[in-house]
Amino acid sequence: MFEALWLSTAVIFVAELGDKSQLMAMTFATRYRTWQVLIGITVATALVHLASVALGFWVGAAFGDYQGWISLVAGIAFLGFAAWTLRGDELTEDEAQKARRSSGAAIVAVGVAFFLAELGDKTMLATITLATQYNWFGTWIGSTVGMVAADALAILLGALLGRKLPEKAIKYGAAIAFLIFGLILILEGVGNI
Repeated sequence: MFEALWLSTAVIFVAELGDKSQLMAMTFATRYRTWQVLIGITVATALVHLASVALGFWVGAAFGDYQGWISLVAGIAFLGFAAWTLRGDELTEDEAQKARRSSGAAIVAVGVAFFLAELGDKTMLATITLATQYNWFGTWIGSTVGMVAADALAILLGALLGRKLPEKAIKYGAAIAFLIFGLILILEGVGNI
């Protein structure tokens, strides 16, 4: 369980760097109190990642005899995540305006926005991929902690540095981490086939 916890925390933290969700977190933090934004992010992330690990656990259990192939496919998926990270993920002006105009309770507004934004996102897909091979509970907790930590970092850095974040360095660093994880999984998969 601890391996799943630490690995998923690291992978999802890296996956979240430079993601649209970080831009949303910074935007919401300009309107609402930081603790409200973090609670909304945490609840939404926990729900999305719970569904993700359930799907990943089911895939891992159903196809457990093909663990080498699962590792190979997971490695290729991580290479895809590396490319996706290099392509970038931006918050459009329309999305930023909607985030600023959200009405109702701050936690609900943030939570709903994050829940919808994370459906089908690379962090959701990475969580599914991790849950096919690692303990579901550790993956769930780790992926949730990793995402909330990355978004909290974005809020903090956004408040301290404004828009002067080294976006290219973050993007390339995250892509390299995905590439490394992908290659490790591919090698592991080929060794088990």
